[in-house]
Amino acid sequence: MSKRSGISFVRRAPDNLTEELVAVLSSKASFEFKPLFEIVLLKLRERNAASGGEEMLRLRAYERLQGLVNQGAVNRTVTGVTKKYKGVAARMVILRAEMKALRADCNQRALAKAAALTDSARTATTHRGEPFRRLPGNRSAAD
Repeated sequence: MSKRSGISFVRRAPDNLTEELVAVLSSKASFEFKPLFEIVLLKLRERNAASGGEEMLRLRAYERLQGLVNQGAVNRTVTGVTKKYKGVAARMVILRAEMKALRADCNQRALAKAAALTDSARTATTHRGEPFRRLPGNRSAAD
């Protein structure tokens, strides 16, 4: 029996954590993980996107950072016990463009979904198929 590939899950919404990691690592500076995480955490809190607790967020950030290292978008330099991470400029430009397109697509889908919900609310009907309308005194026609 063959084992399924672990990369079958496709994320449907933009990943705020990876967006912030890419934004910070796009600078020419290199970072150790702790200062990098503190910067990302501040930016996520500004966007009100830091949820799940700080320790869980730290683990997710480290996991995403290692994913970027494996993709070749980030270089890891190990000096003794110190690990420094620096973004690869050419790869960061591509990642930022992909994430921007994903964010635009997600926003467009959300707007379309909201428009569909407002349209369906306008054409609501009773259980008999009659148009739903309100009567004076906050009673519905179906009451």
